[in-house]
Amino acid sequence: MQEYIRRRVMEVSSYILESSATVRQAAQVFDVSKSTVHKDVTERLPRVDGKLASKVRSILELNKAERHIRGGEATRKKYRGG
Repeated sequence: MQEYIRRRVMEVSSYILESSATVRQAAQVFDVSKSTVHKDVTERLPRVDGKLASKVRSILELNKAERHIRGGEATRKKYRGG
């Protein structure tokens, strides 16, 4: 793995861990695609740091579980004019 990729993987993972960010939010902050962030944290991170990978995975699973709630709130705001 190239050094700049390893560095990005660690930075993205630390950001997700500190802020409980979603993949989409992390992608926006680091100016990469959602696919890149997802590949970084699911495939590359376990090869770099297994403990950090499990912590990040738990945050992503929580975000996925709450996804339907956030979507419902966005729809409610859209149609209420807020």
